[in-house]
Amino acid sequence: MVNELQAAKTSIDGTLLALAEPTRRRMVELLKRRPHCAGDLAAAFDMTAPAMSRHLRVLRKSGLIEEYSLEHDARIRMYRLRAERLSGLLAWLEELAAFWTEQLSAFKAHAERTHRKRPRR
Repeated sequence: MVNELQAAKTSIDGTLLALAEPTRRRMVELLKRRPHCAGDLAAAFDMTAPAMSRHLRVLRKSGLIEEYSLEHDARIRMYRLRAERLSGLLAWLEELAAFWTEQLSAFKAHAERTHRKRPRR
């Protein structure tokens, strides 16, 4: 159980680290629509190929995207989003939202009880 928890934390940490850079978040936005080749991504961001390669490497290492070749031309490297990597982050955010919803509900109930007990002037 501890190893699973550590793996989940590491996964979320890597995802957040990769998404901390605004360019990479915009790349994810583009890739969620459809796969792109590196050249198209570089052109879309008006970026040099080496700079784009560095961003792609970070996203690949985090597991957010995957690289593949086209059947008809193995020289072209395509990149697509791996949505399952985002599911760990989504689950964590949902847990966090549930915690705050519970806290706010408890505070509301407390405030309403306190308000009802207060004598009217």
